Amino acid sequence: MTQIFENYTSPWLNDELSLLQDAAAKFFNSALAPENERWIEQGQADRDAWNKTGAAGFLCAEIPTEYGGSGGDYRHETVIMEEQLRAGVNGLGTQVHSQIVAPYFLHYGSEEQKQRWLPKMASGEMVGAIAMTEPNTGSDLQNIRTTAIRDGDEYVVNGAKTYISNGQLCDLVIVVAKTDPEKGAKGISLIVVETDTAGFERGRNLKKLGQEAADTSEMFFSDCRVPVTNRLGEAEGQGVSQL
Repeated sequence: MTQIFENYTSPWLNDELSLLQDAAAKFFNSALAPENERWIEQGQADRDAWNKTGAAGFLCAEIPTEYGGSGGDYRHETVIMEEQLRAGVNGLGTQVHSQIVAPYFLHYGSEEQKQRWLPKMASGEMVGAIAMTEPNTGSDLQNIRTTAIRDGDEYVVNGAKTYISNGQLCDLVIVVAKTDPEKGAKGISLIVVETDTAGFERGRNLKKLGQEAADTSEMFFSDCRVPVTNRLGEAEGQGVSQL
C-alpha cells in the first residue's frame, strides 16, 4: 500500500505544478525543516521564517499578482501545503494565513484593504490570523461575547479569544465580534485589528498534544480602537454569512 502512494501521481499535477512541487520541497527541506526541533522546544517558529517563506514565493499563492500574490489557484496552494507538511514543517500556520485570512480580504475587503494588507501578507511582512473561539463559548458564534461598538469613525473592541492559530506571531487578526449585541447572529461583523493597536494583548502560547512548533494563543482586547474602515463588508452584520 505504501508503495502505491509513493508512486501515485495526481491527475491534476501538470508540468507547471511539478516544478512548483520540486521548488517547494527543496525550500522547506533545506531552509526550514532543520529548525523544526528547536521550534518545538520554544513552542513557535521564528518570525523570520515567515519572511523567508514569503521571499521564496510560497505565501498567498492563490492571491492575484496585482495584490502581491502568485496568481495561482487551489492547486498551487495544495502543492505548497503538501510539501511543507511532507518536510515536517508544522510550525508555520501558512494554511490559516494563505488559505483562510487572505481570501477573506480578497473576497470581502475593499480595494483599499486589499492594497493595504495583501501585498504584506504575500511577502511575509505581515502574518494573518482569525479569532473566533472564545473561553466561555467555544466556537458557538451566536453566543460570542466580544463586542465592537461603533463610536464615530471607530469601533471599540472588547473581549477575549482563545486557541488562535498564529496568535503569537500575527500582525493582524480578523476578529469575529458583535457590532450589535441585540441582534444575535445578525449583529456579528468581521473587524480587522492590527496587533500594534493600543488595547490589544497576547495571552499565553497554549501547549497542545500535536503541532508543538505552532503558536496557538489567547488574545485580549481592552477598549481597542480601530477605524470603521477595518470592517470587512459594506455593512455591519455580514460576519456569519462571510464566515
